[in-house]
Amino acid sequence: MSQIELKGSLVALVTPMKSEGEVDDAALDGLIDWHLESGTHGIVPVGTTGESATLDVHEHMQVIERTLRRVDGRVPVVAGTGANATAEAISLTRDANVAGVDACLLVTPYYNKPTQEGLYRHYVAIAEQVDVPMVLYNVPPRTACDMSAETVARLAPIPQIIGIKEACGDADRVRDIRALVPDDFIVLSGEDAQTFTMFGHGAVGTISVTANVLPNLMSKFCECYLDGDVAAAQALDERLQPIHEILFCETSPTPTKWALNQMGRIPDGIRLPLIALSDSHHAEMCSRLRAIGAL
Repeated sequence: MSQIELKGSLVALVTPMKSEGEVDDAALDGLIDWHLESGTHGIVPVGTTGESATLDVHEHMQVIERTLRRVDGRVPVVAGTGANATAEAISLTRDANVAGVDACLLVTPYYNKPTQEGLYRHYVAIAEQVDVPMVLYNVPPRTACDMSAETVARLAPIPQIIGIKEACGDADRVRDIRALVPDDFIVLSGEDAQTFTMFGHGAVGTISVTANVLPNLMSKFCECYLDGDVAAAQALDERLQPIHEILFCETSPTPTKWALNQMGRIPDGIRLPLIALSDSHHAEMCSRLRAIGAL
């Protein structure tokens, strides 16, 4: 399988919704245009930040297909197709492949809490059914399931499995993975606040929540590090840290969608069981956004 280039700042794109919860296609187009203009290196629709858990299958595929049309091949599109039922993940991955995505992002099965052998067999089953580049996604704070570096290493030789988005909360996990996988296996940060450290351990990019709000700064930060200007990247990282923090003051993507609404980028829609950002965070959010020039 040919290796696609996934590096730099890939945005974990929110799904814009109208006040009543309907997906807002026009706002989605606007977000994608803004990212392309701002230097974002890849678009990741309907991942967990895109509220994939509350989109039905029809909506899920509509967002993927609309994203593909709008991007029109200018940057990679990596569609979220993970599920806690292996059969559902296979179906979503197959449909995304037919739609023409560059790769799929597959979160570990949430709630089930499979063993490491169960995780291995889950991803093998998907790879046996669908011939599309796949990026594993490990985010135990959200799934109650932590995929070990050793399990990643077992999966790495499978041709379709080209990399991992790592968000276990321990930046050293990137170093552990890198020591066990081939050089061309892609490791991406899934923790904005830890991306600088993960770069030092061998990550080549990030699937970023903060890129939703600050696409230009996130792309510049990644480019500086990957181009060897570590000092400039560190300076940008220090500026970005207050935003990384505030965007997780409540369950993501709640703060991010609220910020984008204040910036005039999307309507205020979000789906239950998530609700709008608590009033107590509004002033601090606005203060930090103004300080970095987003408002």
